[in-house]
Amino acid sequence: MAFGLAPPPSANSASHLGRLLEPAEWAAVGVPLLRNPREVVTGLHARHLPTPSTAVVAVLGPDERLTASASFVQRSAAAAPDGWELRNALLAQLRRVIPHDLRRRTPVRTAVLLYCRQGEAHWTEEDGAWMWALRDACVLHGLRCGAYIILTGAGWQILGEARSGRQPRSPAHPVAPIGAGGGAPEAHRHTAAR
Repeated sequence: MAFGLAPPPSANSASHLGRLLEPAEWAAVGVPLLRNPREVVTGLHARHLPTPSTAVVAVLGPDERLTASASFVQRSAAAAPDGWELRNALLAQLRRVIPHDLRRRTPVRTAVLLYCRQGEAHWTEEDGAWMWALRDACVLHGLRCGAYIILTGAGWQILGEARSGRQPRSPAHPVAPIGAGGGAPEAHRHTAAR
């Protein structure tokens, strides 16, 4: 049996709506609280220097130390955000930087996602698609689903929690992407010393 990154089953809008999490659904996931969110956010920002439309997926060990991380810009041909497509992009990055933990009975490492975007610091459908993607990618890679953090012009915020900060923040002007449209995501990887 082969496991791969399959395309979404259909492109209709009803299936897209099923691949995002509303804030109440995200709260039900039971995401563990970060002990020091400011340290996690500033550390990831310093390593990856995300610009708008950049996602940074990071894997934290049981002691909340960074084990591995990767950043990428996901370009989508679809007008509506699709959690399936985002999940596949997250899985591809996780597979490049860290082996899976599927043989463990319970996950010991936690994946968190920092997404840099323009706009207000409140939940959007795009955030819902990233939340669905993070939750599903964690299940498929044997990780605990951790915090979903947005980085906007106002600063950072952990969605689903009342924790935020003014620094770091998203750059005022997005960097124009090279090339156009779909294709593979651009990536920057970081693997912490073990």
